[in-house]
Amino acid sequence: MTTSVQHALEQLKVSGVRITPQRHAILSYLLESMEHPTADEIYRSLEPQFPSMSVATVYNNLKMFIEAGMVHELTYGDNSSRFDANITDHYHVICQQCGKIEDFSYPSLEAVEQQAARHTGFQISGHRMELYGTCAHCRGLNQQ
Repeated sequence: MTTSVQHALEQLKVSGVRITPQRHAILSYLLESMEHPTADEIYRSLEPQFPSMSVATVYNNLKMFIEAGMVHELTYGDNSSRFDANITDHYHVICQQCGKIEDFSYPSLEAVEQQAARHTGFQISGHRMELYGTCAHCRGLNQQ
């Protein structure tokens, strides 16, 4: 078990959440895959391990992880939420052909928030940015 999974499980225990095998598996899958999966993808991946687990169980646990601040729900207009266990400040590049999402960081964008606050008088609480394009795989390139 990776340190981040152990840390996340400890956070849940401290907040009084019981750690079920399903919760452990869903959280581990999210933290280790970093693929921004849908709830259905998580369910399909874990179904062989947990044949009695339902899609509703996956959704309910994801909702609980979101409320605990451990997972972000990504909605990009394709009517299927994706889930991201990387809660650090980062952005996403989305393939318009296959839907693959990759993380990227660009710390200079924090300056945009500061500039917006100065120019508007708003207290900025955050921003969201996503870029769209075609991934290397869909373009037929051999790189990832």
